[in-house]
Parts: sequence; C-alpha cells; structure tokens
Amino acid sequence: MTRTVALPDGTAVPALGQGTWHMGERGSAAKTEATALRLGIDLGMTLIDTAEMYGNGGSEEVVAQAIAGQRDKIFLVSKVYPHNASRDGVPAACERSLKRLNTDRIDLYLLHWRGSHPLAETVAAFEKLKESGKIRDWGVSNFDVSDMQELMGIKQGAACATNQVLYHPDSRGIEHDLLPWCLQHRIPVMAYSPVGQAGRLLRSAALRDVAKRHEATPAQIAIAWGLRHPHVISIPKAVDPEHVRQNAAAGDITLTEQDLAEIDAAHPPPRGKQSLGML
Repeated sequence: MTRTVALPDGTAVPALGQGTWHMGERGSAAKTEATALRLGIDLGMTLIDTAEMYGNGGSEEVVAQAIAGQRDKIFLVSKVYPHNASRDGVPAACERSLKRLNTDRIDLYLLHWRGSHPLAETVAAFEKLKESGKIRDWGVSNFDVSDMQELMGIKQGAACATNQVLYHPDSRGIEHDLLPWCLQHRIPVMAYSPVGQAGRLLRSAALRDVAKRHEATPAQIAIAWGLRHPHVISIPKAVDPEHVRQNAAAGDITLTEQDLAEIDAAHPPPRGKQSLGML
C-alpha cells in the first residue's frame, strides 16, 4: 500500500511522488517524459510536482499529457515565480498554469522562493484562489525557519500546507532546525532532488554498501533515507522506465539502524545552523 503523509487540513497525499524539473525543455522528448509520468502514476506515484519555471511552462504541458483522462486520481503541485507573486500577478500566473496543465484546478500551489513582493500580498492572492476553487491548498518552497516564522505572523499565513526544500544525504542542514520546526507546526516537508544532482551522491560508498544489503540501487537508498521521516514527501524525477520502477519500489525499503548509522558516518548530520541549501 502506498504510504501517505497528511497535509495540515487532513488531506492524505502520497509520500512518494514524481518531480518534473528539466522536463518540457525539448519538444522531441515530451512524449517519452509523459509516458514515464504515466507509468509512475500506474505504480502509485500520483503526486506530481511541476512549476511555471520548468521548461518555461513546457513541463506543465508534459504533465497535461500524462494526466489526461485521469485528472481526478492525481494530486497536482505547481509553483509560481517570485516575480509573479503579487496580488494581481498570482491569479494571472495561475490561469496560465491551469491552461498549460489543461485542468480547472491545482491541488497545491507554491511560491517557488522568496522575492520582492510582500508575503502578505502573495498569501492574500493564494487565499482568493482557494475561495474561487482554482487551487485547493497553497504552500511555499525554499523557505528557511525565519521565513516560515514571518509567514506565520501574516494574516492566514498559518494556512501554509507544505514547504518544499532541497533534502538528501549530502544536504542535511534542515535537520538542525527547519525539519523540527515544520514537524512542530504540522507542516510536511517536500524533499526535492532526493538523489542529489549530477550523480555525485550516487557514488557514495556508504549508499552503495547499504544498497547491496537491500538488493537495491544507491538512488533507491537515498530516496528511502528521506522517507524515513513520516512527515517528508519525496519527489524524485525519472524519464527512463526502469528508473521510474526503481523510484516506486524505493518506497518499500525500510532502512535499519545499521544502515542509517553507516550513512550518518559518511554523510554527517548538521552540528549547527546551516544556510538553506537551494538548487
């Protein structure tokens, strides 16, 4: 059974979803990318994360292909650029995303990172979209503890449903303060790039050793490692069908204390406050 994580309003979403960063950048690859997403959906990864930034909207168009005819089983996440996050800019950006996604609603709409527009304006615009049914929930991305605290002080800021941040064994800074803070406030963390970038993490001897014991790949171990937290949602990206299957199977891996100790030894947890990792 697919494990779920509860959003603050009680909505259960899959703990393991699919990312789409770098999809939609080449028209020739769109069909292959949509096919991969559909396979992931069939395997239970029905949470799909995209953004207006990815492929300049191309990623959302790929997602539209993938979810055509099965929108109601999908939990759809998209993100608004900071420069579009004004009172008037948010609804306009949302309309463009809805058109590209070929849907009438986005389940979770995130502010991609902080920009120059006041948070209070962005939140007010998000809440208006909720009232109109264009979005179901809203959240943020790349917010550190100080940003989250500021958000909580804004009218309706406590309605934030998630914070999407970089999190993998080589980027653990959030464990010091942000992860505990979000847990305390019952705001799930969505981990992007859970297997790192450019393959460096996947060459880790510790991850390889743990993978051998589980008859798995280092990427699967990295995903399972993030999912050890019951309030973390992981959104790995894959275009190759075999990688999609491996990602889905990673949700069934339970790491032992020995596994976690070996990973800690090679990829130490933070000893103090670190600046928020971002890609």
